[in-house]
Amino acid sequence: MTELTTESLAAQLRTKRSEMMISELEAVALRLFEERGFDQVTVDDIASEAHISVRTFYRYFPAKEDVLLVKIDRRSQALQAALAIRAIDEAPLHSLRLALMEAVSREDAALSRRWTEVMMATPSVLRTVLGGIQLKTQRVIAEFLGSRLGLPSDALVPTMLAAAVGGVIQTAQTQWFLAGGDLVTRISESLEVLEQGIVSDPRTWSG
Repeated sequence: MTELTTESLAAQLRTKRSEMMISELEAVALRLFEERGFDQVTVDDIASEAHISVRTFYRYFPAKEDVLLVKIDRRSQALQAALAIRAIDEAPLHSLRLALMEAVSREDAALSRRWTEVMMATPSVLRTVLGGIQLKTQRVIAEFLGSRLGLPSDALVPTMLAAAVGGVIQTAQTQWFLAGGDLVTRISESLEVLEQGIVSDPRTWSG
């Protein structure tokens, strides 16, 4: 085994350990947020429950609010990967709907419900989380739509379509939380409304 291969394997192990710690801290923090309320939980509480030092917590998160962004990062990365393998001749919104179904189907439904519960009960963190969605998930969507429509990702059409899709996803997730059912199906059916509502080819629109 070469030195380069050894270094590569060591880097992979470090990345895997980091991902596991982030997931563990996310699960612990969300449980505490749900049980006690977001504002009543401190970083010390999370660290103690996870059996780590506060210093270790800050190695992974700048603040407790950032724990709520893990879900957004994870979905954005999964969506980007799913979009990358969609057929080039598919209608853009159809590709997007199927890619989202794939990405969301891999999520832990119980964790998603707990995350939604915390968000709905804590208006003070909504701005942080919505900002994260706009900067990450909606950017992934705008970049994909822009590439398929032959437009810059910050042009009017991909930007507005990405915002519309983001709004549909958020509404679908809220309805799922309140009414139950399957989150993947709820998002798919909701996006299908948007997909069918756009009857003209977005390529013909002004960018």
